[in-house]
Amino acid sequence: MRKKTPASWAPTLEAYALHMAAAGLPPTTIRLRCKHLERIAREIGRAGPWTITADQLVSWAGQQNWATETRRSYRSSCMKFWRWGIASGLTDTNPVEEWPRIPGAAANPRPAPDRVYRAALAAADPRTRIMLRLAAECGLRRAEVAQVHIRDLVEDFDGWVLIVHGKGGKDRRLPIPDDIAALIRAGARGHSPHDHTPSRGWLFPGQDHGHLSAAHVGVLCSRALAKVQTSGQVWTMHKLRHRFATTAYRATRDIRAVQEALGHSSVATTQIYTAVDRMEVRAAVASAAA
Repeated sequence: MRKKTPASWAPTLEAYALHMAAAGLPPTTIRLRCKHLERIAREIGRAGPWTITADQLVSWAGQQNWATETRRSYRSSCMKFWRWGIASGLTDTNPVEEWPRIPGAAANPRPAPDRVYRAALAAADPRTRIMLRLAAECGLRRAEVAQVHIRDLVEDFDGWVLIVHGKGGKDRRLPIPDDIAALIRAGARGHSPHDHTPSRGWLFPGQDHGHLSAAHVGVLCSRALAKVQTSGQVWTMHKLRHRFATTAYRATRDIRAVQEALGHSSVATTQIYTAVDRMEVRAAVASAAA
């Protein structure tokens, strides 16, 4: 059940959501930022957003056991919200200024091993199998997988292309293998012939604007991967995206092409996803010692 947001925040969050929509931010970004702020409202700001002090916010953030990127995301959501509040004349202070900047996570790619991926494919049902393949063989994020629609599949001179709806409302044209294109063309009935839920063209129909939510897609893939985990390591859908990045780079040595495929705005981000071939490191050391 959805946790209730304090009434003292409701008008402000509604106005902020409209502001973000007017700025053209995608619904996924608006929902994420509001989700972050709603949690803060429940835990430290029940009297209203403009009552929160810098000490309260920094102390609360310091108590959270977050991954680096989650921490950066929360800080970003708060910074943008309080800057909007100042620009709108709702407050004249920004407590987020006292929240220390968080450096980006060090490169630590964890691509799912081929053994794990192949076993997960074998264990998964047909619907989840397609989700796994879109992540591992095409590099899609879970939110991008959730939003695959048959109208986004087009054929150009070189073959099939999928229009991927990426982060920040940015679409990209991604070449895909013929067999995966065939699975998309078959639609929801192709993987779930006995499910008569109206698909309206979505590959994975659901209750989130007609398709499954990104979170649910992630859960389904995590369950399939959990069935084959034996080493105590946790493999997730995002690790399949790391697998794609690593495999694609080793095959092409073209980091820019991998960047385009993943939908990254920076090559530096792509480098976080690509694992270095240990044999190449060994060869580099050997050449220096020769």
